[in-house]
Amino acid sequence: MKIRYNENHEIVEMIRKGILKKEGHCPCKREMTEDTMCMCREFREQIADPEFEGYCHCMLYYKEK
Repeated sequence: MKIRYNENHEIVEMIRKGILKKEGHCPCKREMTEDTMCMCREFREQIADPEFEGYCHCMLYYKEK
């Protein structure tokens, strides 16, 4: 298993700026809770699934099998 940034550097830059504006929270989530801190709970749960391969919700990270 490997976690990497999206290969599209423009997307990475845009999402990282959004994370900074939201004080570390995923810019794609409306609420600002512990579950939405980047890496969000949704993606951490996807990482734990050995069958999951793909991007997190905001497409900043990609999990490879």
